[in-house]
Amino acid sequence: MEGCRQSLSAPFFNVQIPAMKLTQLLPTLLVFVLSFFSADAGDRPNVIVILADDLGYGDVGAYNSESQIATPAMDRLAAEGMRFTDAHSPSAVCTPTRYGLLTGRYCWRTRLKKGVLWGIDPALMDPERATVADLFKKAGYATACIGKWHLGFDFYDAEGELLPNNREYERTAGADRVDYSRRIGKSPQEYGFDQSFVITGSLNMFPYTYIEGDRIVESASEFKPRTPHNITIISGGPMAPDFDFEAVVDVFAEKAEAFVRSSVKNGDPFFLYYPLTAPHKPVLPAKRFQGKSGFGIYGDFILQVDDVVARIDQVLEETGRQENTLIVVTSDNGSFMYRLSDEAPDHLDDFTATGYRAENHQSNYHWRGTKADIYEAGHRVPMLVRWPAVVEAGTVSEETVTLTDWYRTFAAMLSQEVRENEAEDSISLIPLLTAEGEWQRPPVVHHSFSGMFAIRDGDWKLIAGNGSGGRENPKGKAFERPYQLYNLKQDPSETKNLIEQHPEIAERLEGDLEQIRGVE
Repeated sequence: MEGCRQSLSAPFFNVQIPAMKLTQLLPTLLVFVLSFFSADAGDRPNVIVILADDLGYGDVGAYNSESQIATPAMDRLAAEGMRFTDAHSPSAVCTPTRYGLLTGRYCWRTRLKKGVLWGIDPALMDPERATVADLFKKAGYATACIGKWHLGFDFYDAEGELLPNNREYERTAGADRVDYSRRIGKSPQEYGFDQSFVITGSLNMFPYTYIEGDRIVESASEFKPRTPHNITIISGGPMAPDFDFEAVVDVFAEKAEAFVRSSVKNGDPFFLYYPLTAPHKPVLPAKRFQGKSGFGIYGDFILQVDDVVARIDQVLEETGRQENTLIVVTSDNGSFMYRLSDEAPDHLDDFTATGYRAENHQSNYHWRGTKADIYEAGHRVPMLVRWPAVVEAGTVSEETVTLTDWYRTFAAMLSQEVRENEAEDSISLIPLLTAEGEWQRPPVVHHSFSGMFAIRDGDWKLIAGNGSGGRENPKGKAFERPYQLYNLKQDPSETKNLIEQHPEIAERLEGDLEQIRGVE
């Protein structure tokens, strides 16, 4: 492996310089060389980002030595690359994280100040705002988005009128006003993707049908009733006649594999954004995984997520692209599975239970809370990076990073300019991946389902609210006191609020948060 690693100390000439502070720019100047951007496509690194849906920090064996749910493919990536132990999604829920990853900026800077989009909500992203896909496309890459989009589409009715927020519609047969024969506005192809094959949002959100490019594959002409169990919840709504919920993960896997193979055959460097629908509810693993984990259908679904990673890795090996492919495996937020009390029946006792007792499994490791919360379990996520040509195998980074950082990382890798007012909340990870240059970053901002903020700087975390901002009680309210201050080095499970003992730290962090938010 060491012999394959490319030198990163060669001069770097004729490069468009991103709009960065000097301390952020110097590592980029030091590490990337023209050989990565030569005319030969084989010299340019391919990139695959696998974004799992609700995969908890403790669901991956490489992060949780006590887990008995097998994740050999993800564990292999950890052994062959870098494991980040302090990586965060920019939000504790789905839509905002996807926006942040693709644009390099926090989603609360948009119209979406809390919560997530629904299945037929209008598009969130401004087509004039550059995405990571635009960076790769400008650099001559083949680009594809395959999986869960969840950033909104512009759907139209039979008269050609744009449909507003679909929460106005009753979820009953006949209420659907979408004209599925029409072109869909603001598809992934308007955001830098050459190809796309997606569903609109989470798998529990209608309409239940696939979208290829800007066209519905099959009209949602039937109606799917609401399912009774929380863990297998399907909200109910319009559905394509041939839509198979249990097959969705495999359908996307086949499409992703085909894209990689076709790109290699065409001689194109490629960027694949691969947002999974699993293990988010409805928890519906394919039949070949059912009963295999010994930890209920949730454990079985984790096996299938790991299988997705294994399948992609197998394609890279078969096509000879493993060495020159940067692959990222991470999650959009923490797991929805609760840590239950000792006496409570858990998922092993009853498949409908959305949680485990701690002695059985901790999907969110020892972090407090769950998905949606401002506490660590809401947004501290696994992040594995393998890039054999650059990243040393078996390395661990304990630095605080966030998924918005990938924008400037890719821009630096591709020698692409980052303009003013673009990727405002992104810092290049190149110094960490290469172990060369100085790593500095401003504080990281966290955001919960209900719109509660927190700010993290070093060991300290200030929560600007008096609760979880999500699912854990008390949920509290944003910007209502008393605020919460935790030292994560001394108290990683956020059990001791130190706001009274360290008011000066809280005041400094509050000022930093206001500055980042643009509050005067």
